[in-house]
Amino acid sequence: MPWKDVMSCRASSQDPGLVRDDGRDCELLRQIAAGERRALEQLYFLYHGRLGRFLSRLSSRSDALEEAINDTFWIVWQKAGRFRGDSLASTWIMGIAWRCALKALRRSDPLPPERGFESLQTGAPSDSTQAVDELREWLESGLRNLPTQQRATIELAYFMGHSCEEIATIMNCPINTVKARMFQARIKLRNLLPALGGAPNQKQDYD
Repeated sequence: MPWKDVMSCRASSQDPGLVRDDGRDCELLRQIAAGERRALEQLYFLYHGRLGRFLSRLSSRSDALEEAINDTFWIVWQKAGRFRGDSLASTWIMGIAWRCALKALRRSDPLPPERGFESLQTGAPSDSTQAVDELREWLESGLRNLPTQQRATIELAYFMGHSCEEIATIMNCPINTVKARMFQARIKLRNLLPALGGAPNQKQDYD
């Protein structure tokens, strides 16, 4: 299958709950900064599933995932008053989650990511056809073979819908680093996916 079709399938699986309502999120952060616990509960409800699906791509250890999520909201509770709107609220929160995930995984012995978040929640939406299921599983297998930084970059872009600028803020790195990781990850996937699908592994040029 052409590379663009594969990545199109990936993009079509973006989190259906990812609705950019920055005004709502900023208001919740303002309320959290004022000590309103109900606002933190609302933010938790809005972001828990989203963070879980992203972090599950980094490890299959549900204990490490929940630790990272809980640490994320604890830091949000403590530091909401420091948010100044220099980025989207979602970008700020994802940046905290990314740093918490790295710390949690360093403290644990990370396993390859294999649908880790499914052990944390049930009722995830299923695809309508077996062919799409197989294609996505094929791509997931490829993603699991990428280094953590590259895998997270691809996930943030294609699954979470973040721009390169937002990813640079989340991962606290230059935008050129994000672009380089994206380039390297796509090259590796192009070379990995044929072999994972049973075809000879033939290297291809990036277009």
